[in-house]
Amino acid sequence: MGSLGGGAGVGARRPRFLCLHGFRTSGEIMRKQVVGKWPAEVTARLDLVFADAPFPAEGKSDVEGIFDPPYYEWFQFDKGFTEYRNLDKCFDYIEELMITEGPFDGLMGFSRGSVLSAALVGLQQQGLALTRVSKIKFLVIISGARFRGSHAVAEKPYANKIKIPSLHFLGDTDFLKNDGEKLIESFVDPFIIRHPKGHTVPRLIDEKSLEVMSCFLVKMEKEISGHSSTEADAPADVEEKEMCI
Repeated sequence: MGSLGGGAGVGARRPRFLCLHGFRTSGEIMRKQVVGKWPAEVTARLDLVFADAPFPAEGKSDVEGIFDPPYYEWFQFDKGFTEYRNLDKCFDYIEELMITEGPFDGLMGFSRGSVLSAALVGLQQQGLALTRVSKIKFLVIISGARFRGSHAVAEKPYANKIKIPSLHFLGDTDFLKNDGEKLIESFVDPFIIRHPKGHTVPRLIDEKSLEVMSCFLVKMEKEISGHSSTEADAPADVEEKEMCI
């Protein structure tokens, strides 16, 4: 568990995010993926807490040889990603983290962590998860997807449109690109950054992508400060919020 330092200005409170890493990696690996690729002027405006998943990896990690162990996983699933094991324990574990390490303003997830993040927000809005913590107000989804299959978690989180501000990263060659597009349909007025890479945390080096990130940061900061204007909260077309790296 680690928190990212920095500040958004004198006296300003930065939005605090619980960050959920990808499949068979770790909180420390995600910290390196995010902090190592995003500019300091972005990460300094966020308070990021990187958590390890509750279960040791039950198999080989795709990042072996790139990032050092230990590796963890949030839950277990079949090859089709339609049957899940230990999902309830995972939900309880995340809620306990939010109680002990929070309060949190948002969730940030990569890959499997993004699947969890989106589903948990949808379930919380219906009173079906995270009932002992305050409402999640913001969401960052990197290489996201929906749960699949006949399990209730494949339908219930997305039964109603998710209305909190959300930022989605979609890679042109990501094997989850189509799943990510489908997930975006569950959100109202999402911010979207598209990039040419695959299943990865993308770098933020292009002016247009930084502009979208800046708009998202400003929206969060205004809501946290309590000075959001009607204009800032007004819906905008998805196309107006989409930028390509």
